[in-house]
Amino acid sequence: MIARASFIKAVMLILVLVLSSSSGWAQKKGSSLKNVELCNGSDRVSPEARIDGCTAFIDAGEGAVNGFVVAYNNRGNAYSAKADYERAIKDFVEATRLDPNYAKAFNNLGVAYLRTGARDLAIGAFDEALRLNPNYGSAFANRAAAHLQGNAYDRAARDYDEAIRLDPKLEAVRSGRCWTRAVLGALQAALEDCDIALRSGANNAATYDSRALS
Repeated sequence: MIARASFIKAVMLILVLVLSSSSGWAQKKGSSLKNVELCNGSDRVSPEARIDGCTAFIDAGEGAVNGFVVAYNNRGNAYSAKADYERAIKDFVEATRLDPNYAKAFNNLGVAYLRTGARDLAIGAFDEALRLNPNYGSAFANRAAAHLQGNAYDRAARDYDEAIRLDPKLEAVRSGRCWTRAVLGALQAALEDCDIALRSGANNAATYDSRALS
């Protein structure tokens, strides 16, 4: 009887250990999924929460390479939202290092460079994004803005044309093309772009300035 009782206690101990281990694994898995949700910006979380989620996922060191690529890109976007472009650039560079074919990270890197005034680096990043994805309307629009900053109006106009051709819903770029066309002397075409931009809700001073010029 004593031996039987000892055996039962041993079995119960094993069961407790297995159940405890399973519970811990479930908690760990749940925590990991929560970090992924935060990193992906679920439920419109704050940039700080998104950064925390991405950082926890990256630091855990678990998952496929593609997961880390997305995590670095997403954290870069969160840093950009906080205007912390130095950290954003580091994350976008790491994302492109892990996956040299990830056009979205190159586009985001270009935007971060442009906001720091590094226009040449920005154009280089947009060039790479478009080499990887020649149908990337947003990258054309962003490169157009970079050319516009450098007063390269002809190049800006061509990129704006391509951006709108690829993605007509990018109505916000109409304001930029309005200004570009006005500077180049295509006043009627500029006026049409400004009117479309204003109808789409781009109710800002820059658009009105461009329209006045045209």
